[in-house]
Parts: sequence; structure tokens; C-alpha cells
Amino acid sequence: MVETINTPTSPDRSLDGWPHWSILVVDDEQGMLNFLVKTLAPRCHFVMSATSAEEGAEWLRGHHVDLVVLDISLPGKSGVEWLKELREQGYTGEVILITAFADLDTAIEALRAGASDFILKPFRVPQILNAIKQCHERSRLRRENFVLRRAMGPAAAQRGTLVGASPSMATLRGSLERVASVDSTVLLQGESGTGKELVARELHAMGARAGGPFVPVNCAAVSPDLIASELFGHAKGAFPGATRTRDGLFHYAQGGTLFLDEIAELPLPIQATLLRAIEDLRIRPVGSEQLVPVNLRIVAATNRQLSAEVDAGRFRKDLYFRLQVVELALPPLREHKADIPALVAHFMAQLSPALGVAPLRISEQEMDFLQQYDWPGNVRELRNLIERSLILGSLNVSALYPGTPKAPTTEKPTDLHTLEKMHILSVLDSVQGDKTRAAQLLGVSRRTLERRVAEWGVA
Repeated sequence: MVETINTPTSPDRSLDGWPHWSILVVDDEQGMLNFLVKTLAPRCHFVMSATSAEEGAEWLRGHHVDLVVLDISLPGKSGVEWLKELREQGYTGEVILITAFADLDTAIEALRAGASDFILKPFRVPQILNAIKQCHERSRLRRENFVLRRAMGPAAAQRGTLVGASPSMATLRGSLERVASVDSTVLLQGESGTGKELVARELHAMGARAGGPFVPVNCAAVSPDLIASELFGHAKGAFPGATRTRDGLFHYAQGGTLFLDEIAELPLPIQATLLRAIEDLRIRPVGSEQLVPVNLRIVAATNRQLSAEVDAGRFRKDLYFRLQVVELALPPLREHKADIPALVAHFMAQLSPALGVAPLRISEQEMDFLQQYDWPGNVRELRNLIERSLILGSLNVSALYPGTPKAPTTEKPTDLHTLEKMHILSVLDSVQGDKTRAAQLLGVSRRTLERRVAEWGVA
């Protein structure tokens, strides 16, 4: 077996090639093998070559390839036979079959076996390049469709540009502009509801990877037993129930940004695997011997202080230092209340068409009341309040201040911690103590809500 490695040195090469793709060429005719390697090497990450299906299978046991260019007539096992085995074993990459002798039955058999394309020898350079271009485009569309399906949902309606002109937001925008131009790992730290995913999307949109996918994953929402498979993918038979090979989120984020929300929730063994993936820019799917190269940016986020988690032994110190190459702190809403009028206007304009209702007119007194509140759920809680108010047809101030009239007076409450406690307990009471539902209405995580309630000695 011959391996030809060629690493792209200029971004311009991506215009007529596939700079992050690896290709395996299998053909027993040395002249054709040399021709294909010479043609493809300048256009992709690297090219491997083999002269039989058996050699190709041996290589694939320990390496990842995105495309196989496979001759049908090979010594020993034929190309079609090996292709059927590859598909049965769960290989999801593209395969182009080539042959000098073919009829309609052969072509049909090749396509049924799982070939992406079928080319008759002899062929010219534009023919093979066009076939690979179509395979690359098909692979890209599959990744995009996966990302779009994940993106559909309630969170989609909350997306938008950063809102607010306060000094805190101006500082954050300036930091994002500086960080967006580099590819370094970024750690976002801030309370629940401060808009960490929104900031991560803004960072992605401002950078060189804006044309690639943005793939978010909430580490707290995935079972610890499944998080490795979710991130890195798995091989067929890797564990009970793994009936087929599955690509992970690292694969779908290729060329773009992988956003790891609630990073502090990762189990320690997965933290070690993630550290190795970030340092080596290669991943190993669960149950596989293959090392798959990755090309993406990592943005992580947490509502905890990771330094405290490190001291407590719940988070690896080396991973913490690797993630905080650039660390950005997101201010809680109580520290930039001057932005509340702009946020209210933004949410009103965003939600009114979606709900099919007219925007509400907010009086100065009502706005003053909103700016008195401490917003434990931050911007998410404000958005939820505006959505409920639009549905009810009037600003639902009483939800913030139980026992006060809807039309507020000019007298301002002074004990904000008491008001916060009253509000949270009122919301809990309105949902008969359902902490999951109350956390959703407040715009905080259930864990945050339980911590607050425990501090007050409330069951």
C-alpha cells in the first residue's frame, strides 16, 4: 500500500478541491492508480492507495476516509462484493465505482450495493473531479440537513443579534469582534438566561467559519452513558443497541463551530476524551479503531465557575486551561438594566408576529417597574414575561411582584432579594409546585431553582 499525504497550504485551494477530505483509491492497475493519486493529491487532505479490496479493508480498520474510489475488477474480492460488505459494516462515506467492462446489469448491481456514482474507464480528469464534487456536495447537504433538523424547535425563535447599548454590551461586542478573527477555543461563563448560545452564534457568524455549520449540544441534556456516542459517534456493535454506524456531532460540525453548552456537566472520563480531541484535532468513535481528523472551532459555555469546579475535583484542570484560551464573562441582566427597554422592544417585535397578536404599549411607569426587578432568570426570564403578557393582552407585572396592582405606583420596592423570593414562590405556587415547569417559566435551569429554594428552606 502507498500513502500520499498532501496538506493544503492556501485557503484558495478550497475553491476547486476538498481540502479536508481523505480519499482511498483501490485499483490493481498501477497506471490508473498513479493517475488518480496524482490528480487527487493536490485537491484534498490526503490520498491513500491500495491494489486490492483486502488491502483497502486493512487500511480502513485503523483509518477514516471520506471517499473510496473503487475498481470493480480486482484480484480476489471484487469491488462490488467489498462495497456490499462496507455498507453492511456501517461505512457511511461516499464510494465511486470505476470499471473498464460494464453493462446495464453491472451498473444496477453497483448502485444497489450502495455506490454513490459509477464511471466507465477510460475517463478524463474533469469526469472524476465532477463525480467527486457531487459526492462532496451530497455529503455537505446531509450534514446541513442534520444540523437544520436539530436547529428546529422553540430555541429557534429566540435567535437574533445582540441587543443593548449599555457599556457592558459594548464591551462584549468589542471582545467578540477581536475573538472572531482567530480560531482559538472560547469559554463563555454567565448565569442561566444570559444568552450564552446567542453569543456563541454571534461569534460564529462574525468569524471565518460563518459559512460552515453551527452545531449546539447541551451536555446536561444527554445521558452520561450516551454523551461519548453523541459527540464522537460510534461503530456498529460498539454497545448493545448499536445496530449501525453513527456519526457524532464533531462530524456534523466539520468546517464550522461546535458549541458545548453546560460543559461542567460532562463526566470526568468524557472530559479526558474531549481534551485529547481538542489537542490532537482527531476523534475516535466509540468502539472504533479509526482516528478521524476534525476541523472545527470549539466554543464552550457554563453557568458555573469552572475554577471552583476544578478545586472541587469535578472538572479537569488541564481541560479548563485548554478551554479558557479566551474567556468571556456574560453580564447578568441586573448589571445592565439600561438595556431593558431595548430588549422589551426587541422581544415585542419578534414575538408579536409569531403569536399573531398586536404589540403592547408599555407605559413609563410599567417600564420603570421592569427596571426595578432583579431578574434572576436574566434575559430569558424577561422574554418569557413579554411572551406571557402578549398572550394575556397586558403587561403581566403582577407575576414579578405578587400582591401588587397591575398599574404600578411610583413607590419603588427596596428589598430586591425579598421580591425575587416572592416571585419565585408565586410561580411555583401557580404550577402546583412543579419545579420543571416553574424553571421554564422563570427562564432558569431546574438545578438553579432547586438551589434557590433549598437556600430558603422550602421543600
